[in-house]
Amino acid sequence: MNDRYEAGYGDDQYGGEDQYEIVGYDDYGRPVYQQVPSRSPQQQTYDPYGQRQGYPQGGYDTGQQQPIPPAYDPYGQQGAPYDPYGAGGHDPYGQAAAGGQQPGGTEQTAYIPQQSGPDARPQQRSRAPEEPDAPAPPAGSERQEAGDEEQFAFVEEPDGESEDVIDWLKFTENRTERREEARRRARGRIIALGVVLALVVTGGVGYLWYAGKLPGVSSPGSATGTTVAAGAQKRDVIVVHLHNTGKRDTSTVLLVDNATTKRGTTVLLPNSLALTDDSGTTTTLAKSVDDDGSSGTRDQLDTVLGTDIQGTWRLDTPYLQNLVELVGNIEIDTDTDVPDPDTKKKGSAPLVHQGKAQTLSGKMAVAYATYRGPGETENAQLARFGQVMQGALRKLSSDPSAATTTVQTLAQILDPPLTDKDLGTFLAKLADLAKGGKYRTVPLPVQTDGTLTAGTSDSVVKDVLGGTAKSPDAGSAVRVAVQNATGAKDDTEKARVTLLGGGFGFIEGGTASGAESASEVVYSDAADKQNAVEVAKTLGLPAGSVTKGAVSSGADVLVVLGQDYRPGAS
Repeated sequence: MNDRYEAGYGDDQYGGEDQYEIVGYDDYGRPVYQQVPSRSPQQQTYDPYGQRQGYPQGGYDTGQQQPIPPAYDPYGQQGAPYDPYGAGGHDPYGQAAAGGQQPGGTEQTAYIPQQSGPDARPQQRSRAPEEPDAPAPPAGSERQEAGDEEQFAFVEEPDGESEDVIDWLKFTENRTERREEARRRARGRIIALGVVLALVVTGGVGYLWYAGKLPGVSSPGSATGTTVAAGAQKRDVIVVHLHNTGKRDTSTVLLVDNATTKRGTTVLLPNSLALTDDSGTTTTLAKSVDDDGSSGTRDQLDTVLGTDIQGTWRLDTPYLQNLVELVGNIEIDTDTDVPDPDTKKKGSAPLVHQGKAQTLSGKMAVAYATYRGPGETENAQLARFGQVMQGALRKLSSDPSAATTTVQTLAQILDPPLTDKDLGTFLAKLADLAKGGKYRTVPLPVQTDGTLTAGTSDSVVKDVLGGTAKSPDAGSAVRVAVQNATGAKDDTEKARVTLLGGGFGFIEGGTASGAESASEVVYSDAADKQNAVEVAKTLGLPAGSVTKGAVSSGADVLVVLGQDYRPGAS
């Protein structure tokens, strides 16, 4: 700072105080001055030394009032505020110097300029509001203000380059936001597509599993492809005995509703199936139906097949005819021509023609279900009965109430514990499966002796019926078929008791057409020769009665009781 700006400089010639005083400092430490108001000649204060105010100390009072000279201004401006930056009131920091003298002893307000450092950006100068009685600005201030405005014009006028930069930043920001939004939308589409694909795959797999079309599950009897073991699956089983009232023979099938796999099956049971009654006697299915009735046969089937049969439906041929007519005829593929059983004339047209999708009435269905052509096996006739049953199920109503009404219309007397409602509800379930293509007919294969093979046990007994085969074990007892040729009916029962007591299995062989004088013990396999000898000893027959020959199905040894048989002679 220059010394001339310090306090004490510029004292007037009359010994007064400084005309300027420091009132503050700006942002850079430079002093800001304010002019001290001049003393008026009229305002005199009391001087204890008898001096008048406004005169030099030690002067003389001549009695005349002298004018007070103005304060000394080194820059030649009288009465104006001291401007340390030069005449004209130009403030390089944007503050204009105030011009003129304030009226009547009022202090002038000092303006502290908003100064900045040498490297700082210049700011627009702010002007204090003019008071109403402020004097007019000195000459040249308008030019100075115009220069100031030109100097700081870039603050008020927009910069084209700055606007371009702002526009570019906005464009870049918008483009980035658009890219991010596009990425978010793409991710959303990918996630939605993945969810849809997962639902489609899950639904497809579920449908294939439900329909049994997955690999390993396509067969309803395949235990390896199902999630539930075959033995743990829920099944309802009813045995149906078809009684041919014209020929007095029977045909037997099992109707199976598998509630777990949603599959229905008709299992064809051959009449030669070996069964064992409560007494241990080995018999056949056909003979058991005739002799033991529905209840006894059902229990024997449960024992051999290891299943749980809920009821027995005895279906005589007249009721089968009525059933087909009630459902409105059936349509099946026939494998042979069937003659009309009521026509005795040779060369007459067949009642049922061989061909695809043949429509059969009630009479035609009964004729086809019971027909066994020349040279055909029992299995051929049994398969036709199975076709008729499946065709009737396809035409039966799937509504339990309607199916029950159909059963009640037949006016049958069912064997307890089966009721009309139970049978109707059961048949309605099978009808629904048959209409949906989830029904099939399979035979139960048996060996020549009527027993079940290991393959039969796996493919049908275990997988379809969920049971375990328990046919009479050939290794545990020798099966002996007894045919009575003595002429006395009681001899068969006596021989049965004797053989069972000796540890042999008994098979009813029926009664011979005529009496025989000598008994015979026949074996067909050389391995059974010793067994035949033991059978002869047990029955008290001579050793010479043992011979090799043909043995009936299901037996190891055949005994023909002659008139030389003496019960109790053993």
